[in-house]
Order: sequence, then structure tokens, then C-alpha cells
Amino acid sequence: MRVLHTVVGGLAAVVWLVLPWMTISSDVPVPAARAHPAAASAAAPEQDGTSVADLVLPLVAVGAVVVVAGYGYVRRTRRARTRTTPGGGAAPAGPAAPPLSELDHRVRALLVEADDWVRTSREELGFAEARSGADSVAPFVRAVRDAEAELSAAFRMRQQYDDGVPEDETSRRHALAGMIGRCQEAGRRLDAEAAGFDLLRALETADGLGEALEVAEGRFRALAARTGGAGATPADLGRRYGSGAVDAVIGHAEQAKDRLVFATTRLNQARQAADMGEAADAARHLRAAEGATAQAEVFVAGIERLAADLASAAGLVPAALTGAEAELADARTARSGAGDLPAGELHARAAHADLVLTAVREELTAGPYDPLDALRLLVRGLVPVGVGRFGVLSAAASLVARSAVAEADAFVTTHRGAVGSTARTRLAEAERLLAEVPPDLLAADALARRARDLAERDVRVHGNPVAGAAEHETGAAGAIVGGILLGAAAQDGPPAGFGGPRTRARWAAPASPGQAAG
Repeated sequence: MRVLHTVVGGLAAVVWLVLPWMTISSDVPVPAARAHPAAASAAAPEQDGTSVADLVLPLVAVGAVVVVAGYGYVRRTRRARTRTTPGGGAAPAGPAAPPLSELDHRVRALLVEADDWVRTSREELGFAEARSGADSVAPFVRAVRDAEAELSAAFRMRQQYDDGVPEDETSRRHALAGMIGRCQEAGRRLDAEAAGFDLLRALETADGLGEALEVAEGRFRALAARTGGAGATPADLGRRYGSGAVDAVIGHAEQAKDRLVFATTRLNQARQAADMGEAADAARHLRAAEGATAQAEVFVAGIERLAADLASAAGLVPAALTGAEAELADARTARSGAGDLPAGELHARAAHADLVLTAVREELTAGPYDPLDALRLLVRGLVPVGVGRFGVLSAAASLVARSAVAEADAFVTTHRGAVGSTARTRLAEAERLLAEVPPDLLAADALARRARDLAERDVRVHGNPVAGAAEHETGAAGAIVGGILLGAAAQDGPPAGFGGPRTRARWAAPASPGQAAG
């Protein structure tokens, strides 16, 4: 602005200096007022030269141009300064980008939340389908699948991020922003269908609530019978295959019973509230009971699945051992003839494979053994030398990988209130590798086992969410660890429902007058 003031002042000075010249006559005298002489007098200056007035007007025009140009220059300079210099102008500077560590922390939390949204929505969808049929829930199935796709993409990006891709900070920041966007879109997709899903379930109407209670109670009774039968299974499997074979399901029967105790309490409360005409309270208790029943079923199904997998593996071990021996012999012949490996390296690999085969044979004759672990040893021992011509080893690798992924997924599902993002990321990557065509079975198995280890560590660090004996007796502590109840307030936590961040906690109890005032 100082430059502008200087320019304007200079122009004013010029005008002030030349203005008197415009008012003082030239040397030509002013004639009397006569018609013809006046014409002659007017012609006289034109003949003598250019008057001072004729010079002043161009000077004024030039001055005006200078003023406009100076003003434009000043405006451009001030705009540039406010854009590039902090605090240099009136325009406020944009918010500073958060530190990369802060963004990373947000992504980790959001991945956990989004995974919970999807898992809870999938669980409640099962109860809705049992009552209304597959056609009625088709739009909501699509919503869950869309959310699963977004979440899978986010987990894939996170796995690459953990592997160091991309490397530079700017690209890593963009990658984190992409994960946030994917998780938010998954939540948005579920939130968009929550209202329609509630209309389908109609839990706050007498008919809808009554039918939903019947479905939940029927599923509860069937599961209670299965739980009793599954209770003795781990001990039987341990005697047959060794204690190490059943480590993955130790305590499953007890945890299933814990969830059923909680479900019993909430189903009774739902019935009582329904009889009193308190539909909202009844729906809230029903949702908690459904979540507990679904998790109890995961525990029981885990025991049943492991029993089936161990039996399948035990039947496959002899054939896999024979196939491994043939694979090794074929590899020696094919590769020694082709010369694609140095003789020394081929010999070393073959010697290692022989040791693995010997160890498995000894394990088979030493007493109870874990057939899944035996298959895992065979498959991994033959990979460095195998040529992949014997399908029995592929079948063994598939059984081992699928069993490991299922075990890890069940653990995360039933402990999702305590499991962090890293375990979930490794599990998601294992599931992706297992679904590829062809699948990467060895990597899927390794990642699933790693995911299970990380999830167990998270649960140990989390500990018991509540210390009161009442919560443990009613199963509320397990319901919090399982993510059935949201928050850490035990009985006061709302049950999780179908939906994303805006809608999944909609079954929360209304605040009492005292709470509202506080």
C-alpha cells in the first residue's frame, strides 16, 4: 500500500504543478468579443505551435496508467505473500498435516472398528435370514459384501505398508489416507442400509419381536445340546492325537457355555420386556442374546471342525508320505538331468527332505501325534526340491492352510473386543492368499498362524475388562471381550448391531433423567 500511496501522491503533484499553466493565457492577447476577429484569434495559436493544455492531458493519462499498473502490482505482491508466508496476510493458513505417526495410529484404530462393523453385521444378518428368507435379505447381503470388499482392500494396503511399500514419506501418507477412505466407505455402505434392515427385522413391533425371539430361542436350544456334546471332544482328541493337537480349542467348550449363560440372561430379559410392552428394551436384550449365541456357535463349531480336520489329516498322512518320497525321487531325476540346480545344492536340499521324511516316519510310530502338524512338516520339507507333480501334497497343503485360517478367524471373531489391527491384517492377508487362483497355501498357513499368535498376545495384554464377580457370573465379561457389548461399562454397554459407525450402537438404552441432567 505504501507503493500505491507514493504513486498517487506523485500524480497529484504533477497535476498541481501544471494546473496553473492551464489557467494562464499565452502571449497572444485576448481579443474583444467580435465575431470575425475571434475566429482569427483562435487560429493564431494553431499557427504558432502546441499549447501547454495539449501536453497536460497526455501526462494525466500516463499517470492514470501508472496508478493502475502500480495498484495491480501491489495486489499481486500481497496475494503471493499471503500464500507463501505464514502469517503474511489476512487469508488464514490451512491446517498443518498431522504427523505420520498420528495418522498411522488413526488407521490402526479404524481398521479394527471397520472389521468389527463387518463381523457384527454378518452375524445379525444370519438371524434375519433365518426368519425372513434369503430373498428378503439380499440387499443387505450385498451391502455386507461391498463393505467386505472395501475392508479387504484396506487390509491389503496395510499389509503392503507394513512390508515397507511404499518407501517415501509422502507416498506412505497417501497410502494411509487411502486406507482411511476405504474403511469409511465400508462404514458408509453399512450405515446406508441400517434403516432398511431395521424395517425388515421390525424388532420394535409385537409380531417382529415375537418371531425374532422364537428364532433366537430355537437356535439357542440347538446350540446348548451341541455344546454338551462338544465338551468332551477336546479330551478325546488329545488322547488320540496328543495334547498339542488340540491346543487351538482348549477352553472352547467353557467359553461357549459362558456365552450361553449370558444369552440365557438376555433372552429372559427380552421376554419380560416384551410381556410388559417395552419393545425397545426387549429388542436391545434380544440383540445381545443373538450376539452371544452366535459366538457360542463359533466356539462349538471350532471344536467340531478341528475334530474333522484331524481325522482327514490322519487319513492323508500315509498317502502324503508316499507322495513325498516319490516327489523327492522325481526331483532328483528331473533336476539332475536338467541341470537347473548345482549338484551340491540339490544334494543339500534332498538331504534336508530326507531328514523331514525320517522325522515324520518316527513320529507316526512313536505314539499319538498331530497329523496336521505332520502334513505341515511334509509339505514344507518338500517345497525346496519338489516339482509339484503329486496332487496328494497339494491336498495336504490345502487342508493345513484352511484349518489354520479358520482357527485364526474364529479366535478373532470371539475376542474382537481385545484383538488389535496387526493380527487382523495378517489374517486378512492369509485369507486373500488362500482365495487366490492358484492359492499360495504355504504363505497363507504361515500368516494365519502368525495372526493367531498376535491375537492371543493382544488378549493377554487386554486382560479382564471388569473385575466384578457378578459380570463374570452372568457372562458379561466375556461379552465385552467378544465385542458383543460396546464399551467397557459391562451391563451398561449397548449391544452391537448391523451397521457402520453411525448406526451400530443404536440399541443403546436411553439415558435416565439423572444421567441426562449430569
